[in-house]
Amino acid sequence: MELSFSYKQTVPSEWVDYNGHMNDAEYNRAFSLATDAFIDHIGLDEQGREHYQYTIFTLETHTCYLKEMHEGKEFEVTARVLDYDVKRIHLFLTMSNADGEVVATLEEMLMGIDQNEGRPAPFPNETAEKIAAEYQAVADQERPKQLGRTIGIRRK
Repeated sequence: MELSFSYKQTVPSEWVDYNGHMNDAEYNRAFSLATDAFIDHIGLDEQGREHYQYTIFTLETHTCYLKEMHEGKEFEVTARVLDYDVKRIHLFLTMSNADGEVVATLEEMLMGIDQNEGRPAPFPNETAEKIAAEYQAVADQERPKQLGRTIGIRRK
């Protein structure tokens, strides 16, 4: 099944570092922009945040850099809801180049926040329904191989 969300952009020159490819921080900027676009997609755009007095915070991320991206090259980020509950989303983002090759992934945990209380709170009903629909659309797919990775040096 095709995912209903995607974020597209081209690598700007200011994102390229002294190695001649996109800097690691800029991959994370691109993923952050894509996460914001996903949050808009599920109904918490500026108008939704104002209406519900509700927002989403990022609790944790893990990035895998798989291929280089260069200035002027197009990329697309897709999002997959791996799991969710009443106030959290376990989201997996995949960045692909114009040839469809996966160049980076980002796994993250998001938390819904009541802006009046400044505390975690259940998603607004309409948002919760959209999250559930995003999850159901991909629930039967194979889990990404970069999922749940830990950082460490393997010893033989």
